[in-house]
Amino acid sequence: MASDIQMPGPVCLIENINTQLVVNPEALKILYAITQPVVVVAIVGLYRTGKSYLMNKLAGQKQGFSLGSTVQSHTKGIWMWCVPHPKKPNCTLVLLNTEGLGDIEKGDNQNDSWIFALAILLSSTFVYNSMGTINQQAMDQLQYPFLTDKIRAKSSSDVNEVEDSADFVSFFPDFVWTLRDFPLELEVNGQPNSADEYLQNSLKLKQGSSSNDNKFNLPRLCIRKFFPNKKCFVFDRPTHRKKLGQLETMHDDELDPEFVQQAADFCSYIFTNSKVKTLSGGIQVNGPRLETLVLTYVNAISSGDLPCIENAVLTLAHIENSAAVEKAIAHYDQQMGEKVELPTETLQELLDLHMASEKEAIEVFMKNSFKDVDHLFQKELAAQLEKRRDDFCKENMKASSDRCSALLKDIFHSLEEDIKQGVYSKPGGYHLLMQTVNELKKKYLQEPRKGIQSEEVLQTYLKSKESVTDAILQTDQFLTEKEKEIEVQRVKAESAEAAAKMLEEMQKKNQQMMEEKEKSYQEHVKQLTEKMEQEKVQLMAEQKRVLALQLQEQATLLKEGFQNESRKLQREIENQNDMARRKKKCIIS
Repeated sequence: MASDIQMPGPVCLIENINTQLVVNPEALKILYAITQPVVVVAIVGLYRTGKSYLMNKLAGQKQGFSLGSTVQSHTKGIWMWCVPHPKKPNCTLVLLNTEGLGDIEKGDNQNDSWIFALAILLSSTFVYNSMGTINQQAMDQLQYPFLTDKIRAKSSSDVNEVEDSADFVSFFPDFVWTLRDFPLELEVNGQPNSADEYLQNSLKLKQGSSSNDNKFNLPRLCIRKFFPNKKCFVFDRPTHRKKLGQLETMHDDELDPEFVQQAADFCSYIFTNSKVKTLSGGIQVNGPRLETLVLTYVNAISSGDLPCIENAVLTLAHIENSAAVEKAIAHYDQQMGEKVELPTETLQELLDLHMASEKEAIEVFMKNSFKDVDHLFQKELAAQLEKRRDDFCKENMKASSDRCSALLKDIFHSLEEDIKQGVYSKPGGYHLLMQTVNELKKKYLQEPRKGIQSEEVLQTYLKSKESVTDAILQTDQFLTEKEKEIEVQRVKAESAEAAAKMLEEMQKKNQQMMEEKEKSYQEHVKQLTEKMEQEKVQLMAEQKRVLALQLQEQATLLKEGFQNESRKLQREIENQNDMARRKKKCIIS
């Protein structure tokens, strides 16, 4: 079970080697083993601002992520620590600690922007950690992931297409700003002010259209428009500056009481409010899915492409839909293996067992698949199930034929020996032969579990003995020529009747197979329709959530006097409504 995974400490998930991002295979193995949904908390911020301390607290440990106590950045790349979630027993908490932004040893900010973008893309809660107050420098750092050359929401052939805020808010994580060594009193005009209110006030825009005004407003607009939920925590200095290097070994009673309480409040909020990482369509992310997202994003960056959420989801869907087909087929095989004993008495018996197993297999596929574009994987499943049904039918016929042939050989063995010994080559021998054949046929027909080939195998066997039977008839001196002629006609009529009966039976089987194909098709359509209805409800809920956030922001912009920004947002809302209508038409059709 995923809850049994115990990591004694963090491991590097994405290494930063000479400005190249490389995924650590050992970390991926850990993710792959986590079958539970994951709550992913990532923290970013300037180096040497105490990010690691907060992450260790979330892990319930004093030590783990390297704290360091010098001006040199300790964490390189992105480090991961997976621990049982303290408040959600069916979830795993994945903590991602990133290397500090602005490390002078790196020489450029390109790596910072990719680390920042990956933290956004992988997390369900994004913690931005900074020192002191909310100032322009701290705001400027938050511009990294919002440039269109860093993250794309959609896979579009038009590289110049501008994506609006709704494209991002649908997958952006919740935002938490942690302010360390906060020097101010939280009050406005002598009245107490909460940290959230302080953040809200700090995100107010500045009137004007100069480059400085735009520079001031851009990061604030990014936070306001892209992040669905926003929260702020302020922290006092934990202890005297000279003792910060000993923070890992210090007990809570040695730290500033206010800081201890603030850290506890932060952890409590994260544990209670951080959501399971979820993709568009309500797809909850578990360890293997997070592994795929990591690989897809880092591979895109390494190849010079943009990390794109839609491409990542499609890659994930391809992997999981392939696995969903395999799971569905494995379930079908298991069910048929347990239920079917060949040969079945009738074809319909086998087809009913197939239909019941196929229905469950489709359910397994629907449960484990998502974003099956053009239903390609469902079509693959249908083709494999049809082949298995046909294979079972062939195996059923062979099993029946083998059983019937063995029965005939056993039952008619004594008769064949008597024929060889000339028992029936005497006057009245033909009548005696027919009497014996009829008795043996009756015995054969009374045998159970002969299957669908019973009559055909019997008639084939009797036809193979016609020459012997006719020879005995023609040499039987007890019968007149007229009686012999009548008997020949009777045998021919009986043979023709048997042939007609077999033809009718074959037509009946063909009709049953056609009806079965139609039932199979209808079952696929039925379950697909139900799944699409669920997806439509989920899509509408997501669009409603995004629309509510946009309308709220639009109202705020209008209230603050920013008509131009409000109109821009209105156009985005209209575009989203048009897209929603088009998607709805596609789903219905």
